[in-house]
Amino acid sequence: MELALFQFIDDIVALYRNNMALYMEVESILNAVFRQLIINQDDTAVSLQTRIKQEESLREKLIRKQFYLDYDNPEEALDNLHDLIGITVQCRFIRNEMNIYHSLYRFFEMKKKGYARCRYDDHLFMNLSMPQPQLQRNGFTIYRLDGYYVLNDKQVNFELQIKSLVHAFWSEIEHEVVYKNPDFVAYDSFNKSMLGAIRDNLDIVDRQLEIMYKQISEESNRAQIGMDDKGFKIFVASSINELVNRKMKESVGFTTDFRKCSAILAQFLYIRHFVNGEHNREKMVDYLDHLNYLSETGVDFRIGITLDKEFHSDKPFCDSIGRYWQSVINSNFQWHVFFVMLFGLHPGDHNEIFSSFCTIIRMLIIQPGWYAATFQNYSAEDAKYVQDLLERVLAETMISIGSIKIVHEDMLYDTMSAFRAMVTSFEQEYPAFEDFKNDEEMIVQREILQINSVFQ
Repeated sequence: MELALFQFIDDIVALYRNNMALYMEVESILNAVFRQLIINQDDTAVSLQTRIKQEESLREKLIRKQFYLDYDNPEEALDNLHDLIGITVQCRFIRNEMNIYHSLYRFFEMKKKGYARCRYDDHLFMNLSMPQPQLQRNGFTIYRLDGYYVLNDKQVNFELQIKSLVHAFWSEIEHEVVYKNPDFVAYDSFNKSMLGAIRDNLDIVDRQLEIMYKQISEESNRAQIGMDDKGFKIFVASSINELVNRKMKESVGFTTDFRKCSAILAQFLYIRHFVNGEHNREKMVDYLDHLNYLSETGVDFRIGITLDKEFHSDKPFCDSIGRYWQSVINSNFQWHVFFVMLFGLHPGDHNEIFSSFCTIIRMLIIQPGWYAATFQNYSAEDAKYVQDLLERVLAETMISIGSIKIVHEDMLYDTMSAFRAMVTSFEQEYPAFEDFKNDEEMIVQREILQINSVFQ
């Protein structure tokens, strides 16, 4: 006699077949909606695939997840199948996954608990309160969100996954080579270590491809002969890096990787002296002469830096991070080398240069015009309270990272993107100041988690 569970599974599959026309229509709608929300809005998203769960896969999941024990009838079982329809957004690089996830907040009306409704389709709901990225059974993370669509008063569940090219490739490897291999008997610690090493190598490949992609994009945009503004920044960054390596070897006997620090120093120099400036070409020549002067004179990284007054700023971000830098300027060697070069490149009042650097770093992360216009539904006093809070938490979280990479250009850009997406979502989620205050502790923790995720 056949086990009763198989009859229950057959009944679920029969209901699934009867609803296939509904599922196909919902799949088509979801494909169109997410193409509009993501593919047409974000050039890092390269493709979108949708699928309806196959019968074989449906049967396997119903048995593996023991649906026959948890639900009393086929309708209830299908209502609790979260990935009846699957949607995969594929993006170029791993870093793009988080950005695409954050972009979803712009398109949904957030609730404190439960599912958020799409602003452009009242029948589409997603659970944006799920912690992201999620940890999979294999120990790796993935951006995976549950959702549902209501059509003809019937709810159809779907699952959205966001994957970079290498993560999508890894999923295929894991599925086809590991889990579907009948000869793979023992998934022991050695095999887990080997698979982990392969995955780590793919992450390295992703980063290398991203660097190459950016380089190709930059080169394709440059067509003029001679030294333009961008060429000047690249040349200065290269010159600073070469100078630091040589002077460190002379003064302390070893060198360090200063390439990304050189890039932000060149960017600071450019913003401070060349943006909207006059006679830029003449000033470029002067700075090249100054670099040559530094190369010929002594730059000693063993000598301490003196700032003759304690740093203060009326901007919470600058005040927090400036005080931190002042406290480590002679105790953390990486920061010491950085500020030796900052002051060496800018002769004059160290306090003024230090203050200017804090201000420009803030400007690169928090665009002044945009930020001043946020939380306009609040009173001026309440809006300033919220803006100052979010700004201070941003600075303190960056400080807690404990690494000089917080001023690397790629990290500053990713931090800016994450912060802007968060502030935008907070504005939408909390139209009233009282609601914001009630959830203030949760909001702060959410900001800390999201900024920390940029540096992982």
